[in-house]
Amino acid sequence: MDRAEFMDALNLIEKEKGIDKEVIFEAIEASLVSACKKNFGSGQNIKVVIDRETGNVACFAQKTVVEQIEDEQNEILLGAARVLNPNYTVGDVVDLEVTPRDFGRISAQTAKQVVVQKFREAEREILYNQYITKEREVVTGIVQRRDRRNIIVQMGKIDAVLASNEQIPGEQYNFMDRLKVYVLEVKQTTKGPQIFVSRTHPELVKRLFEHEVPEVHDGTVEIKSIAREAGSRTKIAVHSKDSNVDALGACVGQNGYRVNVIVSELGGEKIDVINWSDDPKEFIAAALSPSKVLAVALNEEEQSAKIVVPDHQLSLAIGKEGQNARLSAKLTGWRIDIKSETQANETNFLAEAPVEVAEAVVDAVEAVDEELTEE
Repeated sequence: MDRAEFMDALNLIEKEKGIDKEVIFEAIEASLVSACKKNFGSGQNIKVVIDRETGNVACFAQKTVVEQIEDEQNEILLGAARVLNPNYTVGDVVDLEVTPRDFGRISAQTAKQVVVQKFREAEREILYNQYITKEREVVTGIVQRRDRRNIIVQMGKIDAVLASNEQIPGEQYNFMDRLKVYVLEVKQTTKGPQIFVSRTHPELVKRLFEHEVPEVHDGTVEIKSIAREAGSRTKIAVHSKDSNVDALGACVGQNGYRVNVIVSELGGEKIDVINWSDDPKEFIAAALSPSKVLAVALNEEEQSAKIVVPDHQLSLAIGKEGQNARLSAKLTGWRIDIKSETQANETNFLAEAPVEVAEAVVDAVEAVDEELTEE
């Protein structure tokens, strides 16, 4: 490739790939400095200049003008410098051309290597900029293969990593399966962008509701908190900013259609949608759905709550292996202690608050039961 072809190639790269020619010129010059130093010794100050118009390459040894030489490689006497240019003074830097005979071949090889390197860097940067915008979003990927315990998921031009601890327990991932994943992180590496995704993150559920429920997408309905045990159950608390919009009804959908779409996407994971309340008693009672709640006593200092439920619903309130109580505590941020009505009366469980039906609490739970029919 002659100089004219090289300049044409740079112009094309700049136009099509957005790589600034000046960046390439500077990178080639820096690489050629190393090549020059192999010829003249690493102790010399070497400068390489490429003519931006013609592509001609010249190599210069830079010497500082002095009255007495202490470093022959990098200094030149004032008298010698003024032979070249009478305007030189002590402290000026003189550029002496020392271009080797075979420098044209060396510069051509170096230029090719630099262009290829910059081309790859630009490709990686373009991909990184494209995918960094997807961080903390949900995207659809296609299962490609298993790499040890990880699943490799294709996302457009890049493969993402679904690590073993980000996989839903018991979920099967087969070749060419399409699945939605939450993008945890996009890293820039020397080999290009590396993407890590999740199927277990609570934000996956939140983003799925944003995609499926227009009222959540436009901000009319706000998701206040989420508690999730991936593959088993999720509790999600919602609140409407518009008194005319039923937050719970919007998220569940007619005949449960909207929430069932998300349940299906998550492989049958149960989802409890409840109304958020700024009254902790109402919120905690609703969080324990599908169990009824008879009374709630709060200890705000310890952020703990004592709950009384009907005798026949104690196991329902606690849930299998304590899951319902555990998720309710995570959802509300309150430590929860649950007793049946009989146990509460026998142990004086609510000494400071007699066991009685809390009308507002019961109303809130019954409103949930009207919307949800899963249990």
